Amino acid sequence: MIITFFVVMGIGLLLLFYMWHEAHQIVVKKHELFLENFPESFNGLKVFFISDIHTRVIDDRLLDQIKEPIDIVIIGGDLMEKGVPFERVSKNLDQLSKIAPNYFVWGNNDYEVDFRNLDVLLREKGVKILDNTCARFESGDDTLTLVGVDDPTVERDDLDLAVSDTDDRNPNFKILISHNPSIIEKVKIEHKIGFVLSGHTHGGQIRLFKWGIAERGGFKEYPHTKLFTSNGFGYTKLPLRLCAPSESHVFTFYNENFVK
Repeated sequence: MIITFFVVMGIGLLLLFYMWHEAHQIVVKKHELFLENFPESFNGLKVFFISDIHTRVIDDRLLDQIKEPIDIVIIGGDLMEKGVPFERVSKNLDQLSKIAPNYFVWGNNDYEVDFRNLDVLLREKGVKILDNTCARFESGDDTLTLVGVDDPTVERDDLDLAVSDTDDRNPNFKILISHNPSIIEKVKIEHKIGFVLSGHTHGGQIRLFKWGIAERGGFKEYPHTKLFTSNGFGYTKLPLRLCAPSESHVFTFYNENFVK
């Protein structure tokens, strides 16, 4: 009986250590996307995407994994949560600014804090806030637009308003950024959204094999667009993950006809 007790205790401790490791590892996943109607003049565009940082610290170990030059950094919401000091957030933003210009959408946990102070901090750091607005990039006759919505979880999103800020007079590929992937339910074919980036779910954070409170992150195809949901970089409530490890991402975008 005593031996069985210590065996079970040992297995439990090993499992807890493994779950702690999954929650704190630093992984940058690389994805190459070949998308219909992606403007050829933007072939090779590299975007670093990180969401759900929450309480974690971004240090040089993350930056060291990003070997290639990055064009854009997108922060997909939940940059912080209640109890996280603004000094830590400031240092995290300094780290991300070393990579490339930063663009940010609000997450539900960002509203747990004094979000007005967070807004001021983001602007002081030169971060472009996409709160039902967009950012346009032009190359020749082509336009690439980042469309960002405020957080759907707290019902601050307005996709129609965000899209109305875009310009369809030129060939225009739109990438939609929303903290909560539920925005996909509001995407219409007339919005002409080519790709959607999101986080929020943590991939379920703690899963029992294929079962969890949310789907694992990854790609999903829809008739009118494609969605990617990240497991996220941080965690909430418990500093543990299981079968949904921490992750961040580098996306390289190409037109579907591009040949490497």
